[in-house]
Amino acid sequence: MIPFFKELFEYSHHYNQKMADLLIEKPELISDNSLKLFSHILNAHQIWNTRIDPRDIPFGVWDIHSIQNFKSINQANFENSISIIDNFDFERIINYTNSQGQNYDSSVRDILFHVVNHSTYHRAQLVTEFKENGLESFVSDYIFYRR
Repeated sequence: MIPFFKELFEYSHHYNQKMADLLIEKPELISDNSLKLFSHILNAHQIWNTRIDPRDIPFGVWDIHSIQNFKSINQANFENSISIIDNFDFERIINYTNSQGQNYDSSVRDILFHVVNHSTYHRAQLVTEFKENGLESFVSDYIFYRR
């Protein structure tokens, strides 16, 4: 399971970095909503990492980051997730409070899968928005990455 989760996070990291490159290269074609969505991807990833392994004061769910910081935040999130994969039992139950103040318990495995799935979902939203704004994007399906 460890190698598979590392592959999933490498996949997600790769396409987040490509997405950040697009945002950096074409800021004139980027909407405020695109900045908000990509910041949200980064924020949620960091928040979930922090719920498992409290290292940082978590970002707010909808904090907006400077485009110039996207790649470094994504890199830090990736490195923290790999450390979690290497050092935490996937069956360990994490108790946390969500952004609405509700308490939940989830396994490390389920949280890690959620992080990748959540990022994929919002990257798809970004690609749709890019097309609407005349920005060429890329295919980011997992199978394309694995080929």
